[in-house]
Parts: sequence; C-alpha cells; structure tokens
Amino acid sequence: MRVVGIVLVLVVLATAVATFARRLRLPAPSLLVLAGVAVALIPGVPALHIPPQAIALVVLPPLLYASAEELSLRDLRTVWRPVTILSFGLVFASAAAVGFAAVAVAGLPPAMAFVLGAVLSSTDPVAVTALGRRLALPGRVQVLVQAESLFNDATSLVLFKVAVGIAVAVGATVSVPAAGGEFLLLGGGGSLVGAAVAGLVWLVRRRTTDPVLETVIALVTPYAAYVLAESVHTSGVTSVVVAGVLLGRSGHRLTDAHIRLQLHAVYAVVVFLLESVVFSIVGLELPALVRDLPAGTGWWPLQALALAAVLIAVRVLSTLPLTRAVKPTQGRLSWRVAGVVTWAGTRGVMPLAAALSIPLVTDDGTPLAGRPLVLVLTTAVVVFTLVVQGLTLAAVVNRSGLALEPEHTAREEDDARDALNRAALEHVEHLATLETMPDTALDRVRRSLNARLDRSPEGPDGSTADAAHRQLRHEVIAVQNNELHRLYDEHRISDTTRRRLQHDLDREEAALGTP
Repeated sequence: MRVVGIVLVLVVLATAVATFARRLRLPAPSLLVLAGVAVALIPGVPALHIPPQAIALVVLPPLLYASAEELSLRDLRTVWRPVTILSFGLVFASAAAVGFAAVAVAGLPPAMAFVLGAVLSSTDPVAVTALGRRLALPGRVQVLVQAESLFNDATSLVLFKVAVGIAVAVGATVSVPAAGGEFLLLGGGGSLVGAAVAGLVWLVRRRTTDPVLETVIALVTPYAAYVLAESVHTSGVTSVVVAGVLLGRSGHRLTDAHIRLQLHAVYAVVVFLLESVVFSIVGLELPALVRDLPAGTGWWPLQALALAAVLIAVRVLSTLPLTRAVKPTQGRLSWRVAGVVTWAGTRGVMPLAAALSIPLVTDDGTPLAGRPLVLVLTTAVVVFTLVVQGLTLAAVVNRSGLALEPEHTAREEDDARDALNRAALEHVEHLATLETMPDTALDRVRRSLNARLDRSPEGPDGSTADAAHRQLRHEVIAVQNNELHRLYDEHRISDTTRRRLQHDLDREEAALGTP
C-alpha cells in the first residue's frame, strides 16, 4: 500500500507541475525533477528506493516505443552517417573521458570510474523526446538528436556490462573480441527480435478491426519486444526501438481513423503519466542517495559539475565536424548546430536505471568500492542536465536562429492543405465525368473543397448528409490521405506537418461515421 500511495502522490504532483509548466511554457521534465528534489527534502518524507527492474520493465518500454514511433524514418535516412558516428564514436569517447575525469576529480577506482563513464556515455531517449516536443527544430536536426538518443543505448549498455564485469571480478582483463561479440549479441540480436515482433504485430493488426483489441495490442507490443529480447539475453531497449520505428512507419496503413484517434488519446495519457512519475523519481532519489554516502565524499556536487562539463566538451568537439551532414548547403562548420545538438543531449532515466543495477559486492563477497558515489554522481549529472540544459534549451535554440518561425510552419501547413484539397477536387471532377455519383452530392463536396481553397467558411454539412454524400466524402478523404503521404515521401512537407494533417483527416473521417 505504501508504494501505491507514493505513486498516487507522484501522479497528483506531476499533474499539478505539468499544468504549471505549460502555463509558463517551461519543460515539464525539468520542473518535475526540481519538484521531486523539493519533496524529498521535506522533513519526515520517507526515503524512496525504486528497484531498477521496476523502471526497466514497467516504465521504459512504452516510453521508448512512443519515442521510436515519433522518429521520422524518412529523415533518418538523410542523417544516418552522423547518427552512426554519434551512436558509436561519441559513446566511446564520452565513456573514456568521464572515466579518466572520475579518477582524477572523484578518486574512484579505475574500474568503477569506467563503469560511471559507461553509464553517462549515452543520452536518454525519454528525456530528449520529452524536451524536444516543445521546439520547432529543422527536421534533420531534430531527427539527429532523437535518433542518436534511441540508438546509442546498445553501445553504452555493452560498455556498462564489460566495465561492471571487470569491476566485480578480481584480476579480470579486457577482451576486445569478447566485447565485440557481446555488442553483436545485444545490438544485433535485439534488432532481430524487434523486427520479428514488429512483423508479427503487423500481421495481427492488419486483420483486427476492433478498437479495444487494437489498443490492447498497441500497449502490449513494447513489453513483448522488451521481455522477449531480454529472455534471449539480447538488448530489450534495441528491440523496443526497432519495433517502434518499423510499426510507426506503417501505422497509417494498419488502422482506420477511429482506431488511430483512440490510440493517440490512450498513448498520450500513458506517456504523460509514466514520464511524470519517472522524472519525479529522479528528483526524489537524489537526497536519499546522498544520505547513504560514506564519510569523506562531501565534494560530490563539484565533482558532478566537473563530469557534466567534460560530457558537454566532448560532445561539442564530436558534433562540430558533423554539422555539414546536417546542413549540407553550408560549406563551413556551424557552431550553432553543434551547440543545439550538444545542449539537447540530456541524460535521464536510462543512466539512472543502469547505475542502480550495479552489483553490491564483488565476486569474492567484498563490498564494491565506490558504488554509492557512482550512484550519487550519476543522479546529480542527470538532474543537472535535465534542469540546466532543459530549462535553457529553448533559449539556446532561439539564440542559434535554427528554430523554424511560426509563419514558416503555418505556410507549409496551408500549402499542404491546398494540395490535398486540389487532389480531392480533381477526384470529384473525375467522378462527375463518369456520372457514378448523384449531382447533388458532387456539388456539395465541390463547394466544400472550393471554400477551403478560398479560405472561406463552410456551411453546415454533416449530420444531414445522405449516404451518397458520406460515401463521396470518404473517397475524398482517402484521396487526400494518399496525396498527404506522397507529399511527405517527396520531402515537400515535414514530419510534423504530416502528423498534424493526418490527425485532422482522421477527425474528419471519424465524424462522418461509416460510409
């Protein structure tokens, strides 16, 4: 009952903080972390210790899946080279730099220092996606940050497992072939499991028309991908990401408008609740971990700041050469792009879950030296990135000049709507020549489309529509859907515009009822 009560309190707290953050136009994850720290410092509040298995199994799969579904596979193809470099090279470089810095400034044993480096070497997809929803970044920059955060976890988890194995084993040595084999098992095996789950779910969903069953399948899919991958000793994170990317790309072909609207509403609630609770937990855990520190470790705030500075410096030096791939029209390196990509690389739930899973003792039964300090430094760096980088990311983006102007987004959306309406009008004129529809229905739809093109208000037209008119409207919406995806595939509109117009078409189709 105590755990249930804590969760309910966190949900209420998160709802209030999120409402407050929306009014102030501030990122909710950053305020939730601060709220968690403030609550934990209240006298009498019990210490919160969440098992890492609870976070890894209950919270991460749906959040990772939702982030992966939002990833634009079309835009990913244009930046796959820098994403690959960041997902591998930057992870190794960050782990090495943090490891050396942890030995120098925190006095950690070398093995535990590199465990800390492996934990902090990857950005967190949950935090990055939550912070990135508010920003109007260009498509390539947004997908670069989001894709890197999704795909660099397999690399960091391999480093983490290798580093932990060395830390707990007396006299262990590093085996490069063994580490490479473990990476292939985790990353490659997880990708295969995720693709298999996506294929199976695709076969099931294309034969399902019940909205309730569709919703259940969508909620179960990330858990199935994660558990199956972990059960065969591969990366559950990679499996969930691959399944989400593949199913997100084909989701519009698997369901109808009613089901898509229902899934969107259900997942919005689930993601809000889980994100709110998990970011609050990050803040609540820090004071409890600090109280468990042994004597002589009072310099941990400055040590955490030093490690965060090392992570930022390594990230700037690594992302700067990649800016040509993100903005190929410029012949010189762009500090603005490098700065935005660097500042968007926050840490979050994933490093915290990894740090909490560090064993308590070595193989010979002695306590693992440095474990409490590693937990505190990890949580402190996570809190720092979520609060400092999270609260200032919008200002950095605006200062860089990369943010898309609202007029640009509105103009692109208006042009796309006009293209959809023109395609629909051409279809109506084609049907008029075939004389397969009543003239009254054709005239009503033609007037409606012309009114939209002329930006004039439409007359009342829905509840009194007859069967022929509803059928024609359904056909017109189908034509508009095809035109929408053609515009997207030809890179004429952004993924954000596609999603917004798809939602509008779904609402219009759902309002018509069955044809």
